[in-house]
Amino acid sequence: MIEAYHYYFASFTLFLVGMYMMIENPNLIRKIIGLNLSQVAVYLMLVTVGYVDGASPPILSPGFEEPHANPLLHVLVLTAIVVGVALTALALALTIRLYKEFGTLDAREIEAAIAADETGGGGDD
Repeated sequence: MIEAYHYYFASFTLFLVGMYMMIENPNLIRKIIGLNLSQVAVYLMLVTVGYVDGASPPILSPGFEEPHANPLLHVLVLTAIVVGVALTALALALTIRLYKEFGTLDAREIEAAIAADETGGGGDD
């Protein structure tokens, strides 16, 4: 059986890999993938924290036994997954818009183009 600290280690590792991808990669798609990895790490951590060994489901019935699993963390994870999907969809939509505008997915090139446009006197307001 895998001990809980293995899940903590996996969660921490996933989070670090996701953060590294968001910080180090200039490609916007890879940054979004890194964001998703970090989100999965948080989901894994929350589910691991909420796990109770030998617990019964929290359903009130005549045979209701202790200990029972707390459903709050699982509900939080489900809500976080929905928010994560919406965030990913928004980020991908903005990335498509940036690609159509600048013709690249490199964040450094996009920043340079914006800076050149600002200093170039783009006076058509």
